[in-house]
Amino acid sequence: MRPRTIFGAILIWFIVTVLLCLLGSVATSFLLSARWSRPDSFLRRIQQFELSEAILAFEEGGREKLAAYLGRLDGILRARHRLIDSKDRSLVDGSDCSLSPSAGGPRAWFILGTPPPMVVRSPHSSYRMIIDAPPPPFGPFDLLLTFLWLPILIAALCYLLAIHLASPLRKLTLAIESFGGGDLSARARVEVMRRDEIGDLARAFDAMAERIQTLMTAERRLLQDVSHELRSPLARLAFGVELARTSPNRGQALDRVKKDLARLNLLVDQLLQLTRSEGDPNERDLSSIDLNLLLRDLVIDCSLEAQAKGCRLEFQDSESESITVRGEPELLRRAIENVLRNAILHTEENTIVDVALARERETITIQVRDRGPGVPEADLQRIFQPFYRVEGHRDRHSGGVGLGLAIASRAVLLHGGRIFARNIGPGLCIQIDLPATSTEVSL
Repeated sequence: MRPRTIFGAILIWFIVTVLLCLLGSVATSFLLSARWSRPDSFLRRIQQFELSEAILAFEEGGREKLAAYLGRLDGILRARHRLIDSKDRSLVDGSDCSLSPSAGGPRAWFILGTPPPMVVRSPHSSYRMIIDAPPPPFGPFDLLLTFLWLPILIAALCYLLAIHLASPLRKLTLAIESFGGGDLSARARVEVMRRDEIGDLARAFDAMAERIQTLMTAERRLLQDVSHELRSPLARLAFGVELARTSPNRGQALDRVKKDLARLNLLVDQLLQLTRSEGDPNERDLSSIDLNLLLRDLVIDCSLEAQAKGCRLEFQDSESESITVRGEPELLRRAIENVLRNAILHTEENTIVDVALARERETITIQVRDRGPGVPEADLQRIFQPFYRVEGHRDRHSGGVGLGLAIASRAVLLHGGRIFARNIGPGLCIQIDLPATSTEVSL
């Protein structure tokens, strides 16, 4: 059965790992003990030497010399040595020294607390030596308890590691559930300070949530603005149709209907432009754009409109070099055209609208300046929002619907540039900065 949480999975995984390491240590201890018990081992050769010396002492000096030799061994090694015959009788005092059949084999003496006696047999005689190692300074199970702190410490560290990994994931899950439940402000802000993969995941979620919230908010605001903008011309259309039925002056009523239809058509066209500017970047057709040629054509196209308003356009291009930028020609053309038409719309009669193009290092600058009333300082950034219009001279009675500069702003941003406005008495100057790069712009 698999754990249902990553916390349980990590904790169980490390506990099993610790247990396996302990079992491996025990198995290794048995293997080493068996290796030390082999006849050719260093310990066995020392014991064989002790046995041969004890036999020699017994055969040359009897029990007294054997007892003296074994006493010296006991004093040096701090162990008890006994030499016995084939009947398990001590050759020093004749006492019975019988052992259990398992004596001398590898055992888990670290659990019992007392090492078993070691039996050394002589291959050339019937004598044997029994060596009783001194008891350890701890009792039964004391050694196991002495090392018990190690698995406890490892378990505690594993527990803290599991909390370190599982806790932020739980918080991130709660944030995702809140966001999915409609709380668009839900973020995993606490976890973005981490520099590991969990932090990367939290930052990716926050960036996604921020983008979705922005899009959702913009969509709702756009729907509200569109519904508001459509309400007035539709009401006037209904009134104009009714007036055309009842009024003797049908021509004037139909002119009113035609004007409102043109306004609706302009609104729909600009809404389509705004939607297209936020379309899929992979579907855009990028190419190299000659800005000198583009601005010159736009000035010519807008000259008739400027003459009708009683003003004129003057273009100051860069004749010394050809300034090009990579982007989508139609989208950039519409953006600059909207800025030009906005300047023509709000400049005073018998004035000049200046259009300038320049390049400074890695930035291409386009400036369009009118001679109108300008914009209050508090509204300089808000004029690039959809459907926003400044009260006074720059209001809805001028004929716009408040989307031209918003479309220009989106297009410039999608080309990696920026657009801003500033007052230059008299008039307003709108400046577009585009990156001067030969590589393809990421829209």
